[in-house]
This record gives sequence, C-alpha cells and structure tokens, in this order.
Amino acid sequence: MAAGRSFEVLACRLTFVPSGPVRFPATAANTFRGALGYVLNEPVFRPRQTAGPSGLADPPRPFVLQADPLDGRTLDGGFELGLNLFDASLEPQFKSAFEKVAASGITAQRVPLRLEGWTARRAVIALDDAPRAASVRVRFETPVELKGWDGDGLPPFGILARRLRDRLSALRALYGPGPLEIDFQGFGERADGVSALGGRMEKVRGERRSARTGMVHPLGGVTGSAEYEGELGEFVPYLRAGAYAGVGRRTVWGRGRLGVELIG
Repeated sequence: MAAGRSFEVLACRLTFVPSGPVRFPATAANTFRGALGYVLNEPVFRPRQTAGPSGLADPPRPFVLQADPLDGRTLDGGFELGLNLFDASLEPQFKSAFEKVAASGITAQRVPLRLEGWTARRAVIALDDAPRAASVRVRFETPVELKGWDGDGLPPFGILARRLRDRLSALRALYGPGPLEIDFQGFGERADGVSALGGRMEKVRGERRSARTGMVHPLGGVTGSAEYEGELGEFVPYLRAGAYAGVGRRTVWGRGRLGVELIG
C-alpha cells in the first residue's frame, strides 16, 4: 500500500475508576480536554505552525477524545474513555498526561481517578480499498457541523466528502507520511455526483465552558443518518476513517464521528 493512500490511527481505550461519584457535564470530552491543557506540552495540546500546508496556521490537534457515552451522566463506578492518536509516537506523553489528570482529579469537584487500564490498537484504513457500492447509509453518531452547509435538510455528499478529504490530508501532512496523493478537484467533482436518497437529521444544541477563561461557547450540530446513491466506492474508506478522525468543527471533542453501512 502506497504511503499516500492510507490513513493510520492509534485507537486507545482508557479505563478509569473514580474515588467517588463523578458528575459529567453535557459535553464530557470538554472535561478531559480542559484537564489535558494543563499537563500536556503546549506544542502537542495546541500546535501552531508558520510553514506547511496552506490554511493551517491553527492546525488540527493530533488527537480526538471520544467520551460521548459519559455526556451528562453521574457515575460512581469505572468508566472508559476513547482516545485516537494520529501520531503514535505521542502515546507515552498522553499516558503520562492522563496519569497526572487522574491524580489531580476531574470536574469542578476534582474527583481523583485511578487509571486502571490502557489498551492501544493500530488501525490502518486503506483509502484505495474501494468496495463496489451504489448506495450507503451514513450515520452521524455525534453532532456534526460542516463548513459550507447550513445544517438544514441532509448533508450534501459533495461537501461531506470534501471536508473528510481535507481533514485526512491535513492530519497526514502534519502527523503522518505526507498529504494525500490524489486529484483533489476531481475527487470533489465526483462526490458532487452522489445524490441524497433520504434520511432523518436532528439538530442538537449544547455549550461548553472554558476551564481557562470561564467563557461559555455554544455547541451546535446535527445527528442522525442519511442515505446516498451513486458511484460511492472510492468514498467508502474516507467515510470509514471518519469513525476515528471525525469531520467538521470541534472534532477534538469527538464531534462529527461517522458510521457507514453499505446497503446496495
């Protein structure tokens, strides 16, 4: 498999045991993201660059938190957190950071945790592995916001595919072997030929509070599913990669996570 045609991620599962009840906010991932900001090296937590891919002066972070099963819940037993790393060499830094987070405690109550388990699985999505597919069902498992779409109706496939293409290419350029080696314009034009068959989307409202500034920021998006038909084969692996990388805005919180099912 050519380096320019695959996407790799280190999918980690963390198991914590709290010392007492933990009350998570509506967006639990923000609890962990805020705590990581105090213990991770600044270039890792908040990367900046002056050279490299255009438009990436504020580049995507090398990780995604997946904590939506914890949203708004109060737990007094063990729980799991998902962490996807796009640079596997950062695993020791993140493990050390989460040990510090656990010791100092989480949420406003600073409930101490014990990091009881850490597993990591290397996933490789072959982006050239295009199955025969004339129709697919895409599940928007966590709220998604796509640049170029106002959130009404169903997500246009051309916009969805372009945002996935750009995100995967940027992550590879910054943390992997290099940007995608594809015809970007042709990819987008072919995606425009895919039509929406139907589906059901639901708008979601939420907010997050910055641990550093105390400011409250709105979090919007939609969840649900949509069915598409057309020449879909080449896009299926990109959709599958969306289960790890997410797509759209605020992916670091696990937003924009996709699921895909071939239906025809």
